[in-house]
Amino acid sequence: MLNAFAVAAEEGSAEINPLLPTLPDLVWGTVAFVIVLVLFIWKVLPALNKALDARSAAIEGGLKKAEEAQAEANAAKESYQDQLAEARAEAARIREQARVDAQKIGSEVKDQAAADAARIVANAQAAIESERVAALASLRAEVGSLALQLAGGVIGESLSEDKKAAAVVDRFIADLKASEGASK
Repeated sequence: MLNAFAVAAEEGSAEINPLLPTLPDLVWGTVAFVIVLVLFIWKVLPALNKALDARSAAIEGGLKKAEEAQAEANAAKESYQDQLAEARAEAARIREQARVDAQKIGSEVKDQAAADAARIVANAQAAIESERVAALASLRAEVGSLALQLAGGVIGESLSEDKKAAAVVDRFIADLKASEGASK
């Protein structure tokens, strides 16, 4: 195709084609292109490669840091899970100890309540016994005075001597107890 242009140029050398460059333009353009290409290869390409290598190293370093951070995160997660398991075990141990303590306290409270109930029952029985004795003494005095009045009415004498009256009252009460024991 270039030959066709050259042949056309020779045939019509009188007429210059503005689309086809002249031979000196081609030579100087090629020399300039080679100079720019050499400068680009000598100066720009190493700087570009250096920048790309630095970027690649930064990316690799970032990936390495990310992997290390991931490993640290996994280690921290495992540590956290271990601590969580220990905390759960400790909580279970504390709950079990609390349950044992609660049972122990419950049995102590029951024992204390039983002891208190026994003490209260003993105190109540003692109080009942003392009231029974007091009531018996009061009854004995009343029965004695009534017996003395009745005996005085039957005998026709006044039984005002204390020793004699006490003997009559005691004998009357003994007779009552004997008759009560025989009826049962």
